[in-house]
This record gives sequence, structure tokens and C-alpha cells, in this order.
Amino acid sequence: MIARLRSAAEEAASRAYAPYSNFHVGAALLFDDGAVITGCNVENVSYGLTSCAERNALFRAISESGAGRKIMAVAVANQNHAPSPPCGACRQVLAEFAQPDAMVFFQDGEGMTAISFAELFPLRFTLEGR
Repeated sequence: MIARLRSAAEEAASRAYAPYSNFHVGAALLFDDGAVITGCNVENVSYGLTSCAERNALFRAISESGAGRKIMAVAVANQNHAPSPPCGACRQVLAEFAQPDAMVFFQDGEGMTAISFAELFPLRFTLEGR
């Protein structure tokens, strides 16, 4: 399954729109029903409007099947082979749907790192009572 997720993330990276940074990123999310949904980064000339691969994959999954599924694993890949853990914004958005023990796989400069979501993002923002 890990190889399938990595391959899906790499394929998604090949479709990224990154004319400004030339940093093509892909993400693959494995859900509790076995579905694998991918996304890629989409840049904008106004950098703040750029959307990361991880969030695009999640938003695609929700738009296709609703918000009832849970993320069991995440793989992130980029064509530059640079370290690329999910950014802070992606971590917070993924936290809504990721199981604490969901594994996150990403390039670390020397290969792939595997870490649980809870280790990657130990303190997420929550609203009191939610």
C-alpha cells in the first residue's frame, strides 16, 4: 500500500501547476474505505492564493464523496526530491479528517520518512466543546 500511495503522489506531482516556484508536489490520501484520492499543488502569481497538494486532495475527496471518511495514510512527493512534509496549513486542515495514528510519508532529502499524524502535528487548533 505504501508503494501505491507513493506512486500515486508522484503521478499527481507530474500534473502540478507550478510555473513560479517550479516545485511540483503531489499528495495521495488513503481513506478508511480504501479509496486513494490525489491532488497536486496549484500556484498563482499571487503566492498567497496558491493551494497545496494535500489540501487539494482532501477538498477533492470531500467534493466527490462527502466528509464522512477518515484519512488512514498520506503520501507526499515532489519532483525536486527536496524535503517536503505537509506545511502548517495543510496539517491543520488534514487534522479535521486524519486519524491520530494515520501514517504520513514524505521525502526528507535522503529518502522517505514515515511518521504518525499525531507526531507530525501534536497540537492542533480546536474550538472549545468540539
